[in-house]
Amino acid sequence: METEEDDSVSELLRDRFRLSTISIAESQAKQNDMEVSETVVACIGDLAFKYTEQLAKDLGLFAQHAGRKSVNMEDVILAAHRNEHLAASLRSFGDELKAKEPQSERKRKKGPRKEEKLKASTSVVHIED
Repeated sequence: METEEDDSVSELLRDRFRLSTISIAESQAKQNDMEVSETVVACIGDLAFKYTEQLAKDLGLFAQHAGRKSVNMEDVILAAHRNEHLAASLRSFGDELKAKEPQSERKRKKGPRKEEKLKASTSVVHIED
């Protein structure tokens, strides 16, 4: 049952993504006084979706390789490494986001010291019969 729901959600997302891509392509064509056939626009939508799927998989693998469960900005920049202009733009965007982010006052909680961990692991409790 869940797989059917997942499939329908995936289909809905795919359709919405394609519609957005088509809308952007048509808007850009209109802005540049160009005409683009429906077949080409549909192809652009499909290619953009397939590219985005692959990008999402790559980002997940980058995060997993780094031992994280979530994707961060460094993963996105790494995914764009073949396109120097895009990578530079992403770095600038990331720097802008960091500058806008309020500094966290929260400090890391200190865990038990190594000596305390060692004592806890070497302690022996004797139980009499």
